[in-house]
This record gives sequence, C-alpha cells and structure tokens, in this order.
Amino acid sequence: MRKEWIIDVLADLKAFAEVNELEATVAGLDDAMLVAMAELSSLEARSEAGESRLVRARHEQAAGNVTHIFAGRGLT
Repeated sequence: MRKEWIIDVLADLKAFAEVNELEATVAGLDDAMLVAMAELSSLEARSEAGESRLVRARHEQAAGNVTHIFAGRGLT
C-alpha cells in the first residue's frame, strides 16, 4: 500500500480550509503535511538502509521532536 496517501488527504483538507477561509486550519495542515513528509522520508531512508522492523518501531516510539516546525508560528 502506498504510504503517501496521507499527504493527499491532508492536501484535500487544506484545500477545503482555504476555500472556507479557515486560516488557522490551513496553517495547521501545512505543519501536518511537513511532519508527514519528514516521517515518510525517514521511513523510506531507514527501509533502504535495511533496518529491521523492530528497530524502526523502537525509533518511532521515541521519534519526532517537531518543535522547530511550530516555533515560527508561536505554537511552542
């Protein structure tokens, strides 16, 4: 199954929010798309490196300090 479907869903939600002038929602969905793209890229890189599923799962539990993404929006 293609993992990038989540980006498509977030893009659809963002388009709806833009049409309906939901500015905070648009900003939040921008952030969510960045996080999802970063995580998908990380998963792909780890998969190409041949890391086991067990290692990946352990990493994912501790992963993802995305504070720097939200800092510019004053959300931290």
